[in-house]
Order: sequence, then structure tokens, then C-alpha cells
Amino acid sequence: MRPRVELRARRVVAALLLTLVAVVAGAQEYKPRFRGDPARSRAEAAALGYMRTLVSAQREYKKKKGGYATSLPALVNHGSFTRRMTRTDRGEYIVSFTGRPKGYALSLTPTQFDAEHRAFFVDESGDIRVEEDKQATASSAPLK
Repeated sequence: MRPRVELRARRVVAALLLTLVAVVAGAQEYKPRFRGDPARSRAEAAALGYMRTLVSAQREYKKKKGGYATSLPALVNHGSFTRRMTRTDRGEYIVSFTGRPKGYALSLTPTQFDAEHRAFFVDESGDIRVEEDKQATASSAPLK
């Protein structure tokens, strides 16, 4: 009876070690995508990419229609903005969008704040703003 218990214990320990190695290997440090990349993680890079795509789509929309889009679905097929991008659940971030013909506001707030998940805000100025531990707004510090 005792050898079976030891064998099982060894298997459990081996499985735990393999899991730990896999977790450590997956938690690699973020490497900037381009010179001056302000992102601290892949999640932040994706959030900032989303914001830049929306800003570009809004500029194109305004050029064609004379005002800004008032909803995310209205931006579909303007620039690189796709139907899939209208979803407000972006994985590790939640999108909040307010639009009116003379301006718009977009914020991406992480589901969990930590060193790799800051909150971002952008409006018709195109200037992205950031907060470390709360929702970003127009009065937040500019992203550097």
C-alpha cells in the first residue's frame, strides 16, 4: 500500500512542477512593439491599438460626414474599424464610448488594475491620457 501512495505523491509533485514551469514560461516580460511604445504589457498594447484605430476611424468618418460618429457601430468600415470592434468587452479591458457630432470620448478601463494594466482615455483631440489606479478622464495625465 505504501509504494502506491509514494508513487501518487511523486506524480502530483511532477505535475505541479510542470504546471509551474509552464506558468513561468508564459509570463515573459513585455517587449515594446515599436520605438517609443508606452505599453507595459500585451494587454495595454492591444488597448492602445484599439484606441488609435478608433481615433483614425473617427477622423475618416468626420471627413466624410462632417461630424463625429455617435456610436461604435457607426464607425464600422471607416478606416480599420471592424464590426468586431463594437464589442465593449475587450478581454482585460472594458470600453466606454460617448459620441456626439461635435466630439467623442473613449475610455478603456482594465478589469483589474496592476503594474501591467492602466486605464486610458482619448477624445477628439487625439491625445491619449492615462491613470494608474482609476478610470482615466480628460483631466488625466498625458500618456508618455
